[in-house]
Order: sequence, then structure tokens, then C-alpha cells
Amino acid sequence: MTSWSVQALGWAGSALLVFSLLQARVLRFRLLNLVASCTLTVFNAMLMVWPMVAMNLVIAGINVWFIVRLVRERGDEKVYEVVAVGPDESYLQHFLKVQAADIARYFPRFDASPGTGGLGDGRSAYLVERGNETVGVVVVRDSGDGIARVELDYVTPRFRDFSPGEFVYRSSGMFRGKGIRQIVTPSGMVNPYYERLGFRPEGDHWVADVPA
Repeated sequence: MTSWSVQALGWAGSALLVFSLLQARVLRFRLLNLVASCTLTVFNAMLMVWPMVAMNLVIAGINVWFIVRLVRERGDEKVYEVVAVGPDESYLQHFLKVQAADIARYFPRFDASPGTGGLGDGRSAYLVERGNETVGVVVVRDSGDGIARVELDYVTPRFRDFSPGEFVYRSSGMFRGKGIRQIVTPSGMVNPYYERLGFRPEGDHWVADVPA
């Protein structure tokens, strides 16, 4: 292999390492950082810079450990907890305010400002918690005909690879107690994850029946 090729490998690994540090999603960061550390391990081994080889091998091992842990936690109901909150509670309003710009990108029709109808009567809100960190929020509206219409199913960028909102739908008792027989998701969602939860497509919505 020519020296130019070796240099290109080093630059590619370094660029990927820097790019990984720009990722907000924790799983994506770990995966990219793993590839970068493996690339730099090969690069430094070709140059026989053994301290750097050792360092990148350790970094690769750390990334593998975290990736395995994150994947295992992905569907673990013990990791996440769903907390029902009132639509007018201060913490919910604070969370929606902090994440307002990002929410507007994915749910432009949703407006939680006081007096605009975004939250209020007929609506229920659920926070998805991981320890003491709020990772998502789901807001549903009872349309009065036994149908709960999802108006917001938001996950913070850090946990967007995990779809923690699914834990709200798994806990069907939350909806059963309110006389809900069917859940309907918003239209036009990007990369919806509802199919694996038993939802069925109907037009531009996803629909699930709540067990009686």
C-alpha cells in the first residue's frame, strides 16, 4: 500500500471521528465512533505507532460495550417509565417550551401555547422517563367517539434511535380506563415505527385497536 493510501486512511478515520462527535443521537455516535476508532487502529498499526493502536483498541472496546448495552435497553420496559401528567402541568409546559423549535420541525401543526388549543380539555399527556431524564412526550386527544387521536409523539434527539414513545402504546390500560377503543396516529409521520407495535395503516394514518 502506498504512503498516499496510508495517509488517506488516516484522514478518513480522523474525519469520521470528528463527525461522530457532532452526533446528538447516542447510538449513532457510538456506532460512528466505533468505525472511526477501528479505522485509526489499522492506520496506526501500519505506521507501527503502538501507543495509538492501544488507545484506539480501548476506545473501540468501550464503544462495543455501550452499543451492546444500548441495544439491550432498546426494548426493556424496566429502563423506561411512562408518567401520566396533566396537560397544564408546569414541567410539561417547560419541556414543550425548551423543545419547541425541534417539535415544530416534525409536528408543525402542534401548538401548546396557552389559549391556542394545543393542550387542554380532552387531552392527555404522557412523559417517557429514563431515570431522571425526560426522553419523550406523547399527547393524545379524546375525540369523543372512543378514538384517541395522537397529536404529538415526540422524542428528544439523543434518544431518537430508540422510539421510547412505544412504551406508552404498550401500556394499553392507560387508554382502556378512559373508554378508548382505538388509537389513531398523526398523518404524514416520517419513518413511523407503529407497524411493529401492531398498528395497521389506514390511509395516511396508523390505527390500533385497544383491547376491551
